[in-house]
Amino acid sequence: MLVIISDLHLTDGTSGETISAGAFRIFRARLSDMAYDASWRVDGKYKPVQKLDLILLGDIFDLIRSTKWVTNADGSPCHIRPWDDSSSQPFVDKIEEINSAILWHNQESLEVLRSLSRENAVTIPPATADGKPAKVSRDPTHPDRLPVEVNIYYLIGNHDWFYCLPGPAYDQIRQKVVDAIGLAQPSSNPFPHDLSEAPQLEAICALHEVYTRHGDIYDHDNFSGNRKISSLGDAVVVELLNRFPAEVERQLGDSLPRACLDGLKELDNVRPMLVIPLWINGLLNRTCQDLGQIQSVKNVWDDLADSFLNVPFVQSYDEAYKPFDRVDSLELALKFSKRLPLQAAIRLVTWFQNRSKGGQLTYHRTAYDEPAFQNKTARFIVHGHTHHREIVPLDSSFVGGKLYEQLYLNSGTWRRVR
Repeated sequence: MLVIISDLHLTDGTSGETISAGAFRIFRARLSDMAYDASWRVDGKYKPVQKLDLILLGDIFDLIRSTKWVTNADGSPCHIRPWDDSSSQPFVDKIEEINSAILWHNQESLEVLRSLSRENAVTIPPATADGKPAKVSRDPTHPDRLPVEVNIYYLIGNHDWFYCLPGPAYDQIRQKVVDAIGLAQPSSNPFPHDLSEAPQLEAICALHEVYTRHGDIYDHDNFSGNRKISSLGDAVVVELLNRFPAEVERQLGDSLPRACLDGLKELDNVRPMLVIPLWINGLLNRTCQDLGQIQSVKNVWDDLADSFLNVPFVQSYDEAYKPFDRVDSLELALKFSKRLPLQAAIRLVTWFQNRSKGGQLTYHRTAYDEPAFQNKTARFIVHGHTHHREIVPLDSSFVGGKLYEQLYLNSGTWRRVR
């Protein structure tokens, strides 16, 4: 049995809400129900599954969405950024700091997740001689129930890519993650971004006729062609989204409603990114009555957007020979001072989404480019990243005289999409 989840975005608590432990307890209970359902075979017999492989398909921990990139523990400004030299000691120390904070902030949730592989948390009824489930207690701890072996694997995405970095220092960071979750993979190996980097997991997926990846490779704002380095999306979060709520509270916090301040901390849950100013505008209209306050908040955003656009790392994406490159489009989309009237802005964002894979909310068309789809080694192509759960039929053909159907699935997110 194979289960895939993604995009939990567990943070260190410095930016917005994170998922409660109750969600993990519900998930644990549902795994037992799913294992029971999977034990009914095509011949109508009940044959208990013995093993469940759980793949965490990227962006499980969110090391980007932390104000620790902006401010050090002593309150001084932080000058380390995700696009700096990842082998430097200050960089390693910052990843260690954020990783430890995520583990501490989510320890109750992670204990539930770890129990899946360490405490026989997933159990199902045994089978009778005639292929029926035995009538036993639904209590998962009842001694008459059969434990299902659970193995948990971690593939990385674009907000937890640091776990693929090699070296002893990152081995130590990964070991804390392995221990906290109860992973079945060693910390001495960088966490894989592609199945080809994890032969054991690749074989498990092949057994289920599944090919899976986080999906960030299809988003040019969040993947630069090499998963061991940062991307433009990291800069948007660190320099703009992480800083904006704190700066608004610093400048205007005494005068703004709490609902407004709390809402601004959820910016990273807005999809797609280009509609963030429109979403901010809606939030301000719902929570603020004073037009002067609304304009002041927009001015803070525009000032930070100017600073963001002038960051050398961001400027490195500015292509002088292209009149409307990514930096130009970001400036037009992000700044209130340059925005068109509402309906025109919506049309512009829609147009840009349609011309850019990075703006799509669905990646099902990218499944056609996956070799596993083309050579028909996978019935199921599974991505995450978009936060948009979906199931899309891809193809139906005859292979060896038998009907071979292929589906695209996206695992969505556990977070609320704004």
